Amino acid sequence: MPAEARAFIQKVNQDLKALSIKQSTADWIKNTYITEDTERASAWANDDLLAARGEFLEQAKRFDGVVLDPDTARMIRLLRVNNSVLAPADPTHRAELTSILARMDGIYGAGKDCGPDGKGKCRDLEALEKVLNRSRDPKALLDAWTGWHAVGRQIRPLYERFVVLANEGARDNGFADVGALWRSAYDMTPEEFERETERIWAQVEPLYGDLHCYVRAGLQRKYGKTLVPDGKPIPAHLLGNMWAQEWTNIFPLVEPFPGVSSLDVTHQLEARKWDAIRMVRLGESFYTGLGLDPLPATFWTRSQFTKPRDREVVCHASAWDVTYSSDLRIKMCIRPEEEDLITIHHELGHNYYQHAYVNQPFLYMDAAIDGFHEAVGDALALSVTPRYLVEAGLLDRVPPENHKALINGQMKSALEKVAFLPFSKSIDQWRWQVFAGKVTPASYGSSWWALRTKAQGVAPPVPRTKADFDPGAKYHVPANVPYTRYFLARVLQFQFYRALCKAAGHTGPLHSCTFARSKEAGRRLQAMLALGASKPWPDALEALTGERRIDAGAMLEYFAPLAGWLREQNRGRTCGW
Repeated sequence: MPAEARAFIQKVNQDLKALSIKQSTADWIKNTYITEDTERASAWANDDLLAARGEFLEQAKRFDGVVLDPDTARMIRLLRVNNSVLAPADPTHRAELTSILARMDGIYGAGKDCGPDGKGKCRDLEALEKVLNRSRDPKALLDAWTGWHAVGRQIRPLYERFVVLANEGARDNGFADVGALWRSAYDMTPEEFERETERIWAQVEPLYGDLHCYVRAGLQRKYGKTLVPDGKPIPAHLLGNMWAQEWTNIFPLVEPFPGVSSLDVTHQLEARKWDAIRMVRLGESFYTGLGLDPLPATFWTRSQFTKPRDREVVCHASAWDVTYSSDLRIKMCIRPEEEDLITIHHELGHNYYQHAYVNQPFLYMDAAIDGFHEAVGDALALSVTPRYLVEAGLLDRVPPENHKALINGQMKSALEKVAFLPFSKSIDQWRWQVFAGKVTPASYGSSWWALRTKAQGVAPPVPRTKADFDPGAKYHVPANVPYTRYFLARVLQFQFYRALCKAAGHTGPLHSCTFARSKEAGRRLQAMLALGASKPWPDALEALTGERRIDAGAMLEYFAPLAGWLREQNRGRTCGW
């Protein structure tokens, strides 16, 4: 029986890789050329893949209770839990499920705001985001926010049916619901994982509360207390981001020490006429500086770097190995902006992870857990320091180091890293409740904002109705991408970063570290990446950091200077909401 199990899992690896290549190829085409035909082709390929997984999962049941070697046992377990969706046993329902997934993705990618009556000048997400990112006119911000969030209404009926079908697939494969499936992928029980996320959030919640209080005061100076009252949630459209998930774009409104060592990287990119390719080349040079391989030549001919003028595409940034053979690519609509420069470093982290584990069996061709995949690029992006930007030719000089400059820099980073934490935790909390039936379609919107308001202290800028479906305006919901990975990654990146700094021989405060060009840091990183999913995540974490538990201590150490400064600034203010 053990020998039979080994032969079975070998066939699973071969067949799933072949089907995944077909599905990934169809999905790449669908994302870079949105039409009804490409959506249909993607749905067909996904249907074939889901059908095969369902069949293999049924066959794997005969090995329940059999004593297997560790690799075979782990791969059978990963076959079961590493899925964002599982196929219903009913083939008609399976086909309907894959069709709905492709359609929701297509609606999101092609979404536009054409005014209240549908007859105005149409603006896509890229144009609307630019308003949210840059404008300081409350009316323009509100128009852009409501315009994009209206796209969710088209997705709502599809999502309601999706939940029914996806839960059917989960139950047919032994899970209570889709949320239980997702929470089973972390080498612990779903209940233990929920407790772990709460434990991690409890570590960082006080820092977030202080940041929220300070930011609200800054927005009050700009917009007044009528629009931003004391002790109340912040209106979502004022935070410089379509989803109020990261607040970096409002840094000029809350800058602690205006003009002190100001680093306007976006201005420098525009002034120096950096194009998308040059920005990506800079990202590649960071990884090669650590001793990692250059990107393959095909990366430069097959990637989507900018938005085409002749067709609809999904601009949401993503990294791919389309044929699971170091066929590395990124898909972006790159603009000469600091945010996109950081995103490039992040997406290339995915590519280098994919490259490192490419020789593993197919079921091991993934991160130890999904949060690792997201954290790698972010950890390296923490080393995108002023010194690094000077060497890259984007800054003329390294700004003088002093307390005011440090607080400015940490504030800018916290508006991205810390502000994101409750948002990233809330997305899946909402979906877990939806999949479990605790939230019904009638309360989709109210429960979404109740969760976000409680955790984030952010509220919708205008009343919402039952017709609205604001979760559908966030890519990962219609695309069915689990989101807790990003919450974990925001914490893990600092653990990875601290370990790589130690490997590079850094001494001194953690926030002052860059491990750029450290071959020892690169060696340690590569050793963890090459494991893929072959070991439980505590083993992979230990290989890089020497620790076996996800812990926010490194994040708190990094932001210690800002944390103390925020507490001083908030004395006498009405904090909370």
